[in-house]
Amino acid sequence: MFRILSKLIFKISGWKIGGEIPPKRCVMVGAPHTSNADFFNAIPVFFILRLKLRYLAKKELFKFPFGLLFKATGGIPVDRSKKNMRMVDTMIELFNQYDDLVLLIPVEGTRGYVKEWKTGFYHVAVGAKVPIALGYLDYSKKEAGFGPTFWPTGDKEKDIAKIKEFYRGVKAKYPEKSSLHEPENSPPLI
Repeated sequence: MFRILSKLIFKISGWKIGGEIPPKRCVMVGAPHTSNADFFNAIPVFFILRLKLRYLAKKELFKFPFGLLFKATGGIPVDRSKKNMRMVDTMIELFNQYDDLVLLIPVEGTRGYVKEWKTGFYHVAVGAKVPIALGYLDYSKKEAGFGPTFWPTGDKEKDIAKIKEFYRGVKAKYPEKSSLHEPENSPPLI
């Protein structure tokens, strides 16, 4: 039922799926994340492609009645008020529980502007021995898709710089809220 509804949503809204199909077992970067609309434009893609999705969201979203939607679509509640040192271990354990798992992690951690990405996604991929896939929503093209998939090399700074480079051309719903936003006449982000 979710797959048929997802196809209908995409047809009516004019969105399309682009890029490479990710592997059925990976950590997926979700960037840029600047709007609640990102959820409604991204989730249908996973149903259409029949990918088993899990994703992190703040625990406040899981209250009735909306909690039913978030749980049904693969949501995992996160208590952002606590420094959750064991969250990476918990996410690695998910890969031990499922043969097919796409774990979507919004690396900015919020819809508002942040200067730096959270790097837990990288540690999860290394710890679970799975590749990193790059998921995107390009509002200028009305395209939800997937960029390249690669294995982390162990050089976190170099790998994350490479990932950020991919996202430089992706237009968020609210570009000024993106950590990758470059105002005109500013030096490029490093």
